[in-house]
Amino acid sequence: QVQLESSGPGLVKPSHTLFLTCTVSGDSITTDYYYWSWIRQPPGKGLEWMGAIAYGGGTYYSPSLKSRTSISRDTSKNHFTLQLSSVTPEDTAVYYCALTYYSGTAYRRPDEYNYWGQGTQVTVSS
Repeated sequence: QVQLESSGPGLVKPSHTLFLTCTVSGDSITTDYYYWSWIRQPPGKGLEWMGAIAYGGGTYYSPSLKSRTSISRDTSKNHFTLQLSSVTPEDTAVYYCALTYYSGTAYRRPDEYNYWGQGTQVTVSS
């Protein structure tokens, strides 16, 4: 059973960079065809796919967030990370890490994800 746990600061100041980590247990993040995503949900809104890193290390980003987003991984720690730069209050959301299987397309619907982390509330405020 794969388990994901997200962690990071709950409060980030405007214009700063948000850093989150998703630690995976139960399997390796390099297992064939695994596709690891960051998805967020602002208050009162739907889920928004931000980007992903595939089992081979390739990265994929939402066009609307690509200029501010970086996803990377540390295979020795079996975790992957999210950096979102120049944050504003509109980036306030619950941030989730999630796992599905690589299909060749960047965007996957939320119902296609098999495993989810517990979510990390991030508030952008001075």
